[in-house]
Amino acid sequence: MVEIELDGKKVEVPPGSMVMHAAEKAGTYIPHFCYHKKLSIAANCRMCLVDVEKAPKPMPACATPVTMGMIVRTKSDKAIKAQQSVMEFLLINHPLDCPICDQGGECQLQDLAVGYGGGASRYEEEKRVVFHKDVGPLISMEEMSRCIHCTRCVRFGQEIAGVMELGMSHRGEHAEIETFVGNTVDSELSGNMIDICPVGALTSKPFRYSARTWELSRRKSVSPHDSTGANLIVQVKNHKVMRVVPLENDAVNECWIADRDRFSYEAVNSEERLTAPMLKQGGEWKTVDWQTALEYVANGLKQVKADHGVDAIGLLASPHSTVEELTLAAALVRGLGSQNIDTRLRHANFTNTAPLGAARWLGRSVASLSSLQRVLVVGSHLRKDHPLFAQRIRQAARQGCQINVLGTATQDWAMPVKNTVLADSSLWVVALAGIAAAVAQETGATAPVVVEVTDTARAVAKSLLGGEQKAVLLGTAAAHHEKAASLLSLANWIAQQTGATVGYLTEAANTVGAQLVGATPGQGGFNAGQMLGGSLKAALLLNTEPAYDSAAGTAGLKAADMVVTLSPFKCNMDVSDVLLPIAPFTETSGSFVNAEGRVQSFHAVVRPLGDTRPAWKVLRVLGNLLGLAGFDADSSQAVLANALPGVAAGTVVDASRLSNASSAAVDLTPAHLQPCVAAIYQLDGLVRRATSLQLTNDARASSAQIEGVSA
Repeated sequence: MVEIELDGKKVEVPPGSMVMHAAEKAGTYIPHFCYHKKLSIAANCRMCLVDVEKAPKPMPACATPVTMGMIVRTKSDKAIKAQQSVMEFLLINHPLDCPICDQGGECQLQDLAVGYGGGASRYEEEKRVVFHKDVGPLISMEEMSRCIHCTRCVRFGQEIAGVMELGMSHRGEHAEIETFVGNTVDSELSGNMIDICPVGALTSKPFRYSARTWELSRRKSVSPHDSTGANLIVQVKNHKVMRVVPLENDAVNECWIADRDRFSYEAVNSEERLTAPMLKQGGEWKTVDWQTALEYVANGLKQVKADHGVDAIGLLASPHSTVEELTLAAALVRGLGSQNIDTRLRHANFTNTAPLGAARWLGRSVASLSSLQRVLVVGSHLRKDHPLFAQRIRQAARQGCQINVLGTATQDWAMPVKNTVLADSSLWVVALAGIAAAVAQETGATAPVVVEVTDTARAVAKSLLGGEQKAVLLGTAAAHHEKAASLLSLANWIAQQTGATVGYLTEAANTVGAQLVGATPGQGGFNAGQMLGGSLKAALLLNTEPAYDSAAGTAGLKAADMVVTLSPFKCNMDVSDVLLPIAPFTETSGSFVNAEGRVQSFHAVVRPLGDTRPAWKVLRVLGNLLGLAGFDADSSQAVLANALPGVAAGTVVDASRLSNASSAAVDLTPAHLQPCVAAIYQLDGLVRRATSLQLTNDARASSAQIEGVSA
């Protein structure tokens, strides 16, 4: 450790640290703009100049390495005058438009100008003007005259997002931040540039001119999309969600969120919201009260049970539903005597299940992805399926991690990939078996199956046998694969031989939680494929749209006597008989279990829209109408306590309940079905209805592919 004196206090920091790091440890604030703890050091704003003893001039705290015995003064006259001079320089060309600036009230430049700015400027020349740029539907660059050239956005693109979409052109007073040849900003993490911009140069296009920051209430929440479980701050005005920004949690999402976490809030204010129960009568939809709708459903379930037996009743739920919702959904179905409940709508194989009461999971902590040294990713477009997991693995790659991929096509992951094994998805088992055989050749072990070994497979094997921190990660396409059990068996064998962990990059916010609370078929129950194939006479659809959420679609549901949709949106109207409006994540309390098994609870941030009700309350009342036991909880916390006893919110589920073990035999016969994987902005009902997200290039490309047009 290196000891320095900072403003009269002794501070110890590791060798190689900068004065800024020592100040952070000591709790001393040094004004700055370009410095950001998650980005490389640029030292181009000079606002952090400090007085270092024996130095001939003030030194930038962010770029001055500490030395033993160094004496630093951050509040001396020399330091203060230097900082005031830099502030005067920064304000020469900065426009005086704080009253109309969206960043007003949360602007670093505004805040520091109060303490370090002068009452008047010595410069009377005209201020420079930088013309606006159109960089897409998410980020506004309308007022680039405000830019102070801190280059945070440029470094974020290079280092965190992996794509240098913004850069600085020209020199001197002509320098400006822009994209080149008129490109848009298309990164799936691009919204973070808005957060890290210290002035109002980059602002949120959907939020623009909607509210002042001091008018907004700030409430904690959790992302309902992918399995990262990103922590959010939802900002509210007049019981309406106005903006979503990240809540820092280094164990989960650090200080970043994906664009679908940030902008999907538009859907909760959309015109497609269902605000009152509806019944289809004579082919026409009519609005009814809750009592009428729930009694209709309860009587319908009783009638189907009497006429066709309990096996004709089933429930299909989205894995984006909360632990509480899925717990009561499972209790409802089983209370009626049926075992037909499933959340695996996109799966082609239903035999690859964890032991009873356990769940498939990431196999390691989310934070540990950043320190991997070797990784094999099977069946995932990592960057689009799991943007924040990709960001962590990208940081590992910057530290020398070797990334190996088994997939169908070469994809731009915005990070260096060491080896890529390409194979049609029908032959992934053979391709993964080839890697296993190559590992066997290198180690002298007996291969699980005998297949031909390619040079690429041998290169992957050699890579996995190096390093210390290693993981074999199975993506969404591997989890949904027809031969998912064989892929897992081979992954476990490879991991055992190479000293790696095995994990699933689980698809949805609550994929792990759904398994833990038993939202899967019981003994003799129908799986999602069978239920969607026409096995039901009464179907309950919880927060899901089979037309988008499954390969089977809704054709099999048309034979049912009654289909009940519980959704925040008007959907499934072609097959449903009843629509029950349930609250999205912003209007209900609940919990999600992310990929590492971390239970994270959240509260409603706004009151339910219209006659919308939280789904757990709707299911509780429905259970009471049916006379079922166990539907007396008076809060979502009580439901959670019954569902996951002994697990506190914010903690990770006991390791005994998380298992990726598999004893399935390896089947080398080709698969017949293509894996069903949702595009980045088709994952769930919220992102599908977020207007700005649907205007992005990613959304347009996926729409073209769905329609059979070359993207």
